[in-house]
Amino acid sequence: MQAEFRLPALGADMDAGTVVEWRVAPGDRCRRGDVVAVVETDKGAIDVEIFIDGVVRELMVPTGTRVPVGTVLALLDTDAAAAGPDVHTEAVVPVAETVPVHSSPPEAPGTGQRARISPAARKRALELHVETTLLRGTGPEGAITVADVEKAGSSPRPSPAVASEGGAGMRAAIAAAMSRSKREIPHYYLTTTVDVTSASDWLAAHNAAVPVTERLLFAVLLVRAVALACRDHPGFSGFYRDGRFEPSPIVHVGVAVALRGGGLVAPAIMDTAGRPLAAVMNDFRDLVARARAGRLRASELAAPTLILTSLGEASVETVLPIIQPPQVAIVGAGAVAERPWVIDGKVVPRRVLTLSLGADHRVTDGRLGAHFLARIAALLADPAQL
Repeated sequence: MQAEFRLPALGADMDAGTVVEWRVAPGDRCRRGDVVAVVETDKGAIDVEIFIDGVVRELMVPTGTRVPVGTVLALLDTDAAAAGPDVHTEAVVPVAETVPVHSSPPEAPGTGQRARISPAARKRALELHVETTLLRGTGPEGAITVADVEKAGSSPRPSPAVASEGGAGMRAAIAAAMSRSKREIPHYYLTTTVDVTSASDWLAAHNAAVPVTERLLFAVLLVRAVALACRDHPGFSGFYRDGRFEPSPIVHVGVAVALRGGGLVAPAIMDTAGRPLAAVMNDFRDLVARARAGRLRASELAAPTLILTSLGEASVETVLPIIQPPQVAIVGAGAVAERPWVIDGKVVPRRVLTLSLGADHRVTDGRLGAHFLARIAALLADPAQL
C-alpha cells in the first residue's frame, strides 16, 4: 500500500517549515524512527523522523521550499502486514511512547557513503538555497563545511541584521502560540514556597562522592519530582484535544531551554518518571546542548506532556508561565534562596524556592493543583524518593 509522509506540527507555534535537507532518496528503505528530513522552523533546524516502515517512492518537496504543516513531503510504499493495523498516513509524532531515533547524514555524491554536514553549514545552505547532497565536503572525513556551501552558492555571509531575522521569527512564533493559549485555555495559577534544604544537602553529598561527569544539577531533581508527582496526579500530564482531555500514560517532562540568540524551546526528556536520575541528567545535558546547536528532533518537541520552566539562574523568585497547547499544565520554579523558616516553633535559616503552577480549568481545579504542588514539595523534602 502507499502512504503519505506529511510535514508534522513540531510544536503549537508552528504553521510552516522549510525542507533544508533530505536524508533519503527514492528507493531508500525507511524504518520507524529514522530521520528522513531536516526541516527549518522559527526555532531552528529540526530532524524529522518517520513512524512507518516503507520504501521511498517519490520526494514531493524539493529542498529550500517552505510549505505549511500537513503538506505531503514524500510518498512511500509500505507493507501493510508488516506495519500492522495502526499505519498512519501522516507524520504524526506519538507522545505516549519513547521513539528510537537513528540519524544518518546525507550521502556524499559518487561515494556510496554518508557525508557529514555541520549545523552551521546546513543553515547556510538553506540561506543560499544550495543542495547539500550535491556537494563534496572538504572538512574532516569529507564533512561539508560552511566554506563548501558558500563556495557553491557564490555568496558572502549574511550581515548581522539579516542573521537577526531568525530571532525575530521565533519571537513572533512564540507570541502567536502564547496568545492562542490565553484565548483558548482558562488558566488558573497557584504558587507555594518549598523548603529544599534536604534536597540541596543530598545533592551536595552526592556530587562530592562521584566523579565530575556523574554529578547532578538541582534542575534535574526538579524535573524528576514533577514527573513523579504526575504519576499520582495524571490530570496535569496530557493533552486537551477535540473538546476532551487525553491523559498520557507515560510522563515526558519538557524542559524550557533559553537559546543564545534569543527565544526558547522546550524539548522532552522521554519517560522522565520511569528512568533513574542519572539517565535523566544525561538526557538533560544532551537536550540543552543540542537545543542550542539547533539539532533537536521532531519527537522531542512534540512529546512533552507538560513543561517545567525555571528562571532560578536569573535570580527570579517567581515565574507565572503560560501553558503550551495542547498541554494542560506548566510548572515554574524560581531561584533557591536562604530565608527564615519556622520549624518546631523556632526560626531557622532554610533554603527555599517558589514553585508555581499554571493549569487548565477545563481539566483540573485549584484544589487538585494544590495537591499536585504539595506532592512535588514532599518529593523534594525526601530526595531519596527521587
